[in-house]
Amino acid sequence: MRKIILASQSKQRQRLLKQIGLRFISAKSDVKEDMRLKSGCADLVMDNALKKAKDAAKRYRSGIVIAADTVVLSGKKIIGKPKDLDDAFRTLKLISRRPQWVYTGMAVIDIDNKKVLTDYEKTKIYMYRLSDRQIKNYFRKVSPLDKAGSFDIQGLGSIFINRIEGCFNNVIGLPLAKLAKMLKKIDIDLFA
Repeated sequence: MRKIILASQSKQRQRLLKQIGLRFISAKSDVKEDMRLKSGCADLVMDNALKKAKDAAKRYRSGIVIAADTVVLSGKKIIGKPKDLDDAFRTLKLISRRPQWVYTGMAVIDIDNKKVLTDYEKTKIYMYRLSDRQIKNYFRKVSPLDKAGSFDIQGLGSIFINRIEGCFNNVIGLPLAKLAKMLKKIDIDLFA
């Protein structure tokens, strides 16, 4: 198996890659995500993921780099990771009021063969309406600061979810089925 480099320090993304049996190393990306919606949410998250992948790839001579970027689209507003607890509170209250889209862009760079792939996934989430007290109590147990949308669907935040339409792992931050298809295009078959 070739060297796999995850251009992320995200514990959730690391857990997902381990879940499908990928052995990898994590590389920090110093790229600041763009949050301006110019041509569409899909383009935004794919561009951000590609910038992260390129940043990590320039530090390695060989291997496969995987990068991702996840945001919540609320109407026409992009919601990323909150700046502070007040921002997290406002965000979670807002997204619990109506259905939201979660977008994750992915980039895969095959350094050896100079191939670059990008793709995205989107999932619609329906949350129960949250009270101020529920949000404050949730924040006492879970830090929202490293989570797009200020909640974790795979942990305690799962109790806020009425239903989702689309890929569950996308909401965590890495749509595994789509990633597996991308890796197969560069001859990494997870079932080989």
